[in-house]
Amino acid sequence: MKELITEAKTENLDAVLKFVSTELDAAGLSQKLQTHILVAVEEVFVNIAHYAYNSEVGGTTIRLAIDEEIVIEFEDSGKPYNPLENKDPDTTLTAGEREIGGLGVFMVKQIMDAVEYRNASGKNILTIRKNQI
Repeated sequence: MKELITEAKTENLDAVLKFVSTELDAAGLSQKLQTHILVAVEEVFVNIAHYAYNSEVGGTTIRLAIDEEIVIEFEDSGKPYNPLENKDPDTTLTAGEREIGGLGVFMVKQIMDAVEYRNASGKNILTIRKNQI
């Protein structure tokens, strides 16, 4: 797996996207597939940057492997949080009727083929997977 270690700050989003897009491009993935994956990566990284460490800044490790499927793993040492435990938003409601939050994780779950969370040794590990087909 390729790996990028960076601080979980929104200012580092461009570096994260460049890391992922460089690997996706080198693998010869279609532009449409790359765009979908990059949207999911942006959402996950921004959520870590905004919420994992409260007002402090902490680190994030992003690991990427490309084979029959694209696997991207986000690891942080922030407060334990499983975003998959949240109820999906009711997208039939208008924006004014819906509760705030949750759309980003819902979108990641729609874009990717699998989204998994685990907490190991005090670290949050969120893994997103996408088949190349």
